[in-house]
Amino acid sequence: MPVRPIAAALALCLSFTAPAADASETSGARGRDGQLRLYYWQAPSTLNPYLSGGVKDVEAASLIVEPLARLDPDGQMVPWLVQSIPTLENGGVAPDLRSITWRLKPGLTWSDGSPVTSADIRFTLEYCTAPGSGCAQQAKFRDVAAVDTPGPLTAVLRFDSPKPHPYGPFVGPQTPLLQAAQFAECIGPRAASCTAANFAPIGTGPFRAVQFRPGDAALFEMNPHYRVDDQPAFASVLLKGGGNANSAARTVLETGEFDYAWNLQLSPDVLAAMAASGKGRVVTAFSTLVERLAFNLREPAPTPSTLRQAAPLPHPAMSDPDVRRALAMALDRELMVEIGYGAAGRVTCNILPGPRIYASRENDGCAAQDIARAQAILQNAGWTDDNGDGVRERQGKQLRFVFQTSTNAVRQDFQLLAKEWWRQIGVQTELRNIDASVFFSSDASSPDTLQRFGAHIQMYAGASDGPDPEAYLSGWACKNIPDRDNGWQGQNVGAWCDPAYDRLLDKLAVTAGLEERAELARTLNDMLVQNHVVVPLVDRARISAHSAALEGVRMNAWDSELWNVAEWHRMAQ
Repeated sequence: MPVRPIAAALALCLSFTAPAADASETSGARGRDGQLRLYYWQAPSTLNPYLSGGVKDVEAASLIVEPLARLDPDGQMVPWLVQSIPTLENGGVAPDLRSITWRLKPGLTWSDGSPVTSADIRFTLEYCTAPGSGCAQQAKFRDVAAVDTPGPLTAVLRFDSPKPHPYGPFVGPQTPLLQAAQFAECIGPRAASCTAANFAPIGTGPFRAVQFRPGDAALFEMNPHYRVDDQPAFASVLLKGGGNANSAARTVLETGEFDYAWNLQLSPDVLAAMAASGKGRVVTAFSTLVERLAFNLREPAPTPSTLRQAAPLPHPAMSDPDVRRALAMALDRELMVEIGYGAAGRVTCNILPGPRIYASRENDGCAAQDIARAQAILQNAGWTDDNGDGVRERQGKQLRFVFQTSTNAVRQDFQLLAKEWWRQIGVQTELRNIDASVFFSSDASSPDTLQRFGAHIQMYAGASDGPDPEAYLSGWACKNIPDRDNGWQGQNVGAWCDPAYDRLLDKLAVTAGLEERAELARTLNDMLVQNHVVVPLVDRARISAHSAALEGVRMNAWDSELWNVAEWHRMAQ
């Protein structure tokens, strides 16, 4: 994007009337650094995260509204508006796992100066679960039967059934507290029409909204009632939307017009060239977003356009674990990371790479490519090239596979690399790429979706929803195999089914201790990876950039990237 249009966009933002800071505040620590300028090229459309599942909206709202607990950059829960994290050990989680008790910090106030109480916690549940509300976060409140408020600072969430991991509601930026007084008339079908509240919620965060133009820009001023005396360091925040990732990166790394640019999924060489000016830094954070291969253990449709008419048969080659193992061993994951993601990626040997407590060490070493060993594995398994055509076969079945993925420059590069490596071990590969809008669609009538899996191998990325992996790992249960009967829905696209895996999932569902849950999760991860049900390739990061003069940024892929914005400040001159 040329500099003049960037400057014009900035001028448009500055047409907002900046809030006047109180001299007594700016002369001290609070508000001392003037205005913080953020470039979120996907502009927010609301400041109420309950009415949007979009990351951009959740990010912008996190300047204002806050949850009871947050997730730090390692995916660990930290108390935010509460005194401590409730656990079985400290009595905060009931022995029967049917309730969790949260205790607010004393003296908390909303940005209008009124006290925060347990009634606001109870109201927020009622707000999201009210029929007709259109709440995008209802899944977070699944199984919550009621919220009791035995005291102004105490809220007890009661569940319909035992909840070994009771940290869905009010943990993370998607489920913050709403002020009951402000949203009292916004229940149910009236939720979307409460423009004043949705565009300027009263919160407990370091800032409050002054002006908001959906899809364009927003202006915030510091919260005069924020609970930390010397925070925030910035008197106001300007959040600009529009443009694209390239233009956003330039405003921080080259022109210096903005302090922070979000979501910069650009090629490593482009970002490196921009950062060479020294005006800004590229920052990354990792969670569980893994680029992976899935192997189809079933016989796919004879042609891409043929729908499966009956229960597919096991594929004679892909159902052989030695074939899957050899295909995985032939890959050079380190080279894939280098050319595809640079600092925004790292090799992973696990489908569940984090948080750290869940990351298995039993699969270390997968990054080492070993073509010779892969060849030997196939040879010993009876897959030989007797006619010298370069393609191995066994009992009349050749190792000829169709490898599909979405249309994406990085993924097409990965396909070409894999095709050559597999050629070296006697496997012939036909490459296919499908428009992302089709590949990732839920159209049950299309043979080209990820779930229909009309090929032998496919590549895509996926991640867990939050740090607890139970729901994510459950995706490979036998019942989650997509087929004609369930409308081709389910995460277990490769059709792997192991009753032992399902039994461990059932055990995880009733296990409460964190260490015990982590041990089970690592075992489940190892079953998937060591059976080569899926082949993890790249642990992909969120990537953003900030001014070289901006300090205090702790990039976070588990929470909002603005999770600790109250601590951000400019470098002392």
